[in-house]
Amino acid sequence: MHLDLWWRGILIGLTIAVPVGPIALMTIQRTLNHGRAIGLATGLGAATADLVYGSIAAFGLTLISGFLIDHKVWFSLFGGLFLCYLGLRTLWSPPATKAATVSQNGVFGAYASALFLTLTNPPTILFFLAIFAGFGLAQQNLNYAAAMSLVAGVFCGSAGWWLTLSYSVGLLRTHFNPTTLGWTNKLAGVTICIFGIVILGSLWR
Repeated sequence: MHLDLWWRGILIGLTIAVPVGPIALMTIQRTLNHGRAIGLATGLGAATADLVYGSIAAFGLTLISGFLIDHKVWFSLFGGLFLCYLGLRTLWSPPATKAATVSQNGVFGAYASALFLTLTNPPTILFFLAIFAGFGLAQQNLNYAAAMSLVAGVFCGSAGWWLTLSYSVGLLRTHFNPTTLGWTNKLAGVTICIFGIVILGSLWR
């Protein structure tokens, strides 16, 4: 275990996860409406996608990364449409009136939707490569053990942030009434739709 690379991986995972985006909004909205388990599952889906893309960047799988970048238009199209779908669904969903019973399908569905949404953003690989370079990793010849330590750190950093976010929002959940939750759904839904529209609009640039 390369502890120095593991710690750097944690910092990279936090750098990627912390900025507020559609996944963060989904995590907050789902935690408020359905509880911490659903919110955490949403975040872990994004963390798993970070693990996948971090692995591609760390292990230098140029064939796979090249394929994803070459077909980024299709991935962006699917991702943008999926964001618009989730945004509209969130916008029109009624607020929960009681704590939801967490089912396996509910947790898996939250995890899978966030995983799919994050994986449909192949330029994330470029983001990873840029961050790796910024941390001085581009010049290092990483062996498999070192790359695994780095990628494990990325996942721990990302997952740790989603755990903190879902737990913190869960603490505030009791202070939200149905009216407040309804406006939260609308605000999150509109914002997520805007993210989707921006992604779709970038295809015509």
